[in-house]
Amino acid sequence: MRRLSLPLAMSLILFTGITSAAVQPSGDQDLIAKGKYLALAADCGACHTSPQQGAPMAGGYAIHSPLGDIYASNITPSTRYGIGEYSEVEFARAVREGIDKQGRHLYPAMPYTAYNKISDEDIHALYHYFMHGVAPVDRAAPQTHLPFPFSIRASMLVWNWLFAENQRFVPQPDKSPEINRGDYLVNALAHCDTCHTPRNFLLAQDNDRAFSGSSLGSWYAPNITPDAQSGIGSWSHDELARYLKTGHIAKAQAAGPMAEAVEHGLAHLSDGDIQAITAWLRQVPAVNSGTGRARDSYGQASDAEQRLRGQSGQSDAGWQVFSGSCANCHQAQGQGNDRYPSLFHNTATGAPQPDNLVSAILFGVRRDDIAMPAFGPDAEFTNRLSDRQIADVSNYVLKNFGNPAVVVTPERVKQLREGGDTPLLVKLTRPAALLGLLLVVVLIVAGLVLRRRNRRQHAAH
Repeated sequence: MRRLSLPLAMSLILFTGITSAAVQPSGDQDLIAKGKYLALAADCGACHTSPQQGAPMAGGYAIHSPLGDIYASNITPSTRYGIGEYSEVEFARAVREGIDKQGRHLYPAMPYTAYNKISDEDIHALYHYFMHGVAPVDRAAPQTHLPFPFSIRASMLVWNWLFAENQRFVPQPDKSPEINRGDYLVNALAHCDTCHTPRNFLLAQDNDRAFSGSSLGSWYAPNITPDAQSGIGSWSHDELARYLKTGHIAKAQAAGPMAEAVEHGLAHLSDGDIQAITAWLRQVPAVNSGTGRARDSYGQASDAEQRLRGQSGQSDAGWQVFSGSCANCHQAQGQGNDRYPSLFHNTATGAPQPDNLVSAILFGVRRDDIAMPAFGPDAEFTNRLSDRQIADVSNYVLKNFGNPAVVVTPERVKQLREGGDTPLLVKLTRPAALLGLLLVVVLIVAGLVLRRRNRRQHAAH
């Protein structure tokens, strides 16, 4: 998500335009420690700690969403630029309802639709941590200025009325403590549903298909229901737990937004909480997205390079890129090694959509222990590839190691490089679309007026 964010950027914490007070060195250390743990579980630092500026929770990180650039704000206890002047009631209202101290509505990039389930006890610990456990940073974060009509924050009143419930989490008496804990972590603190659940026309979650997969700009958050073909039903309990904790197993490697979720949040959770999340995910209703095979079931080691080398006068464009930019790490036959993953039996190359494969090539993969360079046209890496070359190498990988039914075009690479699909709602707010809608309304009104006039004239005769 450092490159872009979900349309919806819905897994961010955005306190836009908040002002605040200095940190106090005193405080209950146990309560501060608890609040820090909860902030890690809620992934606060991933959004509010800019990779450029670096000061924890000082904001300044730009999310390039389809609605425009959204900036995470300073949520340190700075009296001038942070949240130090917030009372606990005001803090709770911002976290749970998306309304800041000044009464302004936050954009749903701040996942208050999930955070509204956080308990009073945990809100108290979070507040105590931010006020006493975070160093104040007296620096203003850039303000968010979205284009019309998204600049009208009051429109969130209607959106919240339609889609935000503002109800606390209630444990289910027929579920075990572990399952209830997993439910609370997944759907409140970690807000997993905000990325993995599809969205409707108004960019709200379609909870009838919860956790069945959703586009996140350039990336794709896959189906994580226990369906054997479309989801994670073929994963063992240990595989899922290890993936959540480390972001890496043989058949799946966290990248993009998921890499951030692991590095800044999940990796810091206790083994008990990871087990609770795993247990809860494995018992949710399975949703089949129409795929006939598990993503990690595709491919095998390929001798395509050897065969291509033996064809005199012929050279596959994808193989040329692969042999020059990929084979050194992933090996000529795609089997990988101890450090770099195999390209077959891999969820990225076997997926029904190529987004994560292409985005990994475009933007690279950055985690504590992984460093795949970005190869996109805008990358700093010297071995940059064009959109055509990325399409060629993606198709080579898919054909020889992954899902051969998936085809990548240079146009799709360009679209993913620029942030992915544009939601219909955004398209309809563009000047040409607005003019067209206005024209339709004018024509309808004119038609109604003429019809009424004709009826009056007919009645007069």
